[in-house]
Amino acid sequence: MRTPERIARVVVVRGLVQGVLFRDACRRQALDAGLEGWVRNEHDGSVRALFEGPPDSVDQLVRWMHDGPRNAIVEEVDVAETDVAGLSGFSVR
Repeated sequence: MRTPERIARVVVVRGLVQGVLFRDACRRQALDAGLEGWVRNEHDGSVRALFEGPPDSVDQLVRWMHDGPRNAIVEEVDVAETDVAGLSGFSVR
């Protein structure tokens, strides 16, 4: 059985993204998409996430990050390619 190609992206979201359940919503979206990785709040008020999995699923979640959950106000999204690390599961840090 051939395994699908995997990619990884680091995404940093700025705006009103802390205190609006962004991390939990991101975790649910990632699990629904079958992705591995993590999401965490940063000291500067941003949210940083690492997504790893099939390209279409990663791209879908990166697009979701531009809006985030209902109460978020996303002002800026930075996306960077990174190496696939073979992560397992998705965690909130």
